[in-house]
Amino acid sequence: MEAERHPTVPDAIGAMDRMIATMIVGQQEFARRFGLSVTDLVCFAYVLEAGDTPVTAGDLATRAHVTTGAITGVLNRLEGRGFVARKPDPADRRRVLVVARPTAAEQAMTLYGPFYERLAELFAGYTPDELAVLTDWFTRAGDVARTFLEESR
Repeated sequence: MEAERHPTVPDAIGAMDRMIATMIVGQQEFARRFGLSVTDLVCFAYVLEAGDTPVTAGDLATRAHVTTGAITGVLNRLEGRGFVARKPDPADRRRVLVVARPTAAEQAMTLYGPFYERLAELFAGYTPDELAVLTDWFTRAGDVARTFLEESR
């Protein structure tokens, strides 16, 4: 009789890598459906995450790790397809503020909604303590990834 094998750190990293690869392919597909690049879609997600709080073009460039020149092209595409609106910052006319158009979140949920529903079903199978661990892990792993990315620049 074999002893039960418990997952190892390499097993966990492998599972994470496979999930990330699948998510990258998914983001490429979602971006294609919107007529955007993945970078455009990432920036749009940052705008949506901000909710009613406008974000600056510079903040988007920093978060997406692109130049301020490149963010202009991203914003041109997002604005041209009706996802965002730009307006001058009343406190600093040199800065541009970016907000999602009201229908943009609806468009995103039309595409992402079914996926989020499946994730909600998956998470519903976990106890509150397990969800706390998952949430902690996602948060801390995101922090590790952001820090590593910053250090790699």
